[in-house]
Amino acid sequence: MAQNLIIVESPAKVKTIKKFLGSSYEVEASGGHVRDLPKSQLGIDVEHNYDPKYITIRGKGDVLANLRKKAKKADKIYLATDPDREGEAIAWHLQEALRLEGKTVRRISFNEITKNAVKDSLKSPRELDMDLVDAQQTRRMLDRMVGYTISPLLWKKVKRGLSAGRVQSAALSMICQREEEINAFQPEEYWTLDAHLKIQGEKAKLTARYSGRKPLSSQEETQALMEEAGKEPFGIQEIKTTPRSRKAPLPFTTSTLQQEASKTLNFSTQKTMRIAQQLYEGVEVKGSGTIGVITYLRTDSTRIAEEADASARAYIEEQYGKEYVAGGAAAGKQKGKIQDAHEAIRPTDIRRTPSSLKDSLSREQFRLYQLIWRRFAASRMQDARYENTAIKILAGAHCFTASANIQTFDGFLSVYQEEGGERLEKHSLIQKLSKDSVLTLDSFEPKQHFTQPPAHYTEASLVRAMEECGIGRPSTYAPTITTLLGRHYVTKENRNLYVTELGEVVNGIMQRSFPNIVDEGFTAKMEGELDRVAEGEESWRDVVSGFYPELKKEVDAAEQELEKVQVADEETDVICEHCGRRMVIKYGPHGKFLACPGFPECRNTKPYLEKIGVPCPKCGAELVIRKTKKGRRYYGCERNPECDYMTWQKPAPDKSEKE
Repeated sequence: MAQNLIIVESPAKVKTIKKFLGSSYEVEASGGHVRDLPKSQLGIDVEHNYDPKYITIRGKGDVLANLRKKAKKADKIYLATDPDREGEAIAWHLQEALRLEGKTVRRISFNEITKNAVKDSLKSPRELDMDLVDAQQTRRMLDRMVGYTISPLLWKKVKRGLSAGRVQSAALSMICQREEEINAFQPEEYWTLDAHLKIQGEKAKLTARYSGRKPLSSQEETQALMEEAGKEPFGIQEIKTTPRSRKAPLPFTTSTLQQEASKTLNFSTQKTMRIAQQLYEGVEVKGSGTIGVITYLRTDSTRIAEEADASARAYIEEQYGKEYVAGGAAAGKQKGKIQDAHEAIRPTDIRRTPSSLKDSLSREQFRLYQLIWRRFAASRMQDARYENTAIKILAGAHCFTASANIQTFDGFLSVYQEEGGERLEKHSLIQKLSKDSVLTLDSFEPKQHFTQPPAHYTEASLVRAMEECGIGRPSTYAPTITTLLGRHYVTKENRNLYVTELGEVVNGIMQRSFPNIVDEGFTAKMEGELDRVAEGEESWRDVVSGFYPELKKEVDAAEQELEKVQVADEETDVICEHCGRRMVIKYGPHGKFLACPGFPECRNTKPYLEKIGVPCPKCGAELVIRKTKKGRRYYGCERNPECDYMTWQKPAPDKSEKE
């Protein structure tokens, strides 16, 4: 019997795919990349046409030896790496590293790990797309050039362990710009005035807001208006009802999934991608074995396959009724070129409802799957319809308004409500009013306000901003934010991202010496050039040769011009018991620790215990974050071992729990 070898990236996929195929197919995993540029040097021959120098990644020798052994016995070899540029590049590296000359080697890809998708891909194998390979190789080389020329400069001028990156530095610049806008913001005072009105024959009061042409800017103005309007009768001048609709949402792309999971589930971008990867690669479903329950998670397309679209519409008609089925597929605005070979992120089978999978998924997997399922179902449903009723009320020359949005058809809202979206009302007091309704003033409610500065970026809003500016691609958003946090250029508190002193120093150096690297327009232009390489419209060598000489010139100039910068360590109130100095926070390979600033005379160090602002239920001391030997986080008393209180769940500030 002919033997066929299928090589995938992740070991988690092996079990899922093996189940779909017969004994004539063997499935093995490469564990991701097998070759890369060497860590010890630039790895690009800038003197000889920018040829990259690839080596086997440390630890992958045994993997390649096993794959060569399997490939030798196989009649056909299918490279089934992920269906994107990086997956195409990994397939090419495998072909080169396994020395498959004389073998039948074909590329297959599938957007979902289901029996039909895998079998269909085997019916239509193809050659490697070298344009996609070149595009990914170019991205890797550009990132290597930035990282390996600028990072050593930062080590020399600031401190070791820092890094610069093509996308990372542009994102850091955006966060710093926002911080500057917030710091420069001057709040302005303004007032609102609500009139609470009694309606003849009704118990409930109507609240109308002053809406004169001139805004209220002081307490004196507001007080004067209250005195004038309070003397006048209130009467309804106009009631206007307008039918409106709220569009059904598009299915998720990588960016919109990360944003919504952050807002709705409080997931970091990294966590969202990790859990989505698990759902894509396959989960053990009771009674069905291992199944991939969502489609590929790195995509900027909102396209849906015809078969999945038809299946969703049939399901919606069965469960909700024909009137809930969308008339046509919604289309999103395309920003530049999108990777439309992919679909949007959706369930592989809409009939596999969240409730049917609840017992097979972890809590986090269930919550993310439920979000994806609901969003996809909503995208195939009718728009929600409502009536906007606006009332104009006059008190002499002063105008007050009140309005309500009354739902007339729930449509997609029957399954999905976007986090932060305005809720439609089922009933409203406004519906009972007519021009003849008699209104009398009950009370005024003046309120002082101040204009607010721009909000700090959250992970969700930074991803949205990066996407709008064309910085990075679906696969880069999460790693970029993870790197900024990991390098301590940015810190996260209550979802908000704040620039650290170190981040400001690094951004300042980048702004002065490498303005192109941090410029959003330049970074977006480079992404456009990578897209053209992927389309076969531009040579990768032209892109690289147009980038490196200018970068090298800027690095050489910065080497001469930049002065060394000192970044002070963060001081704590913990006293060193050896020498009496205040200990400072340092960063090591395993995270934060406390060290004596008297090094090398005093070498005292301690673990850094982060307080969570909750007292210990047993002894009243502070609870701190601790970790087990295996790295699992828990919460324990700072007085340990004298007090042995611990809990796996983060305690709420207003509760004391005993476990």
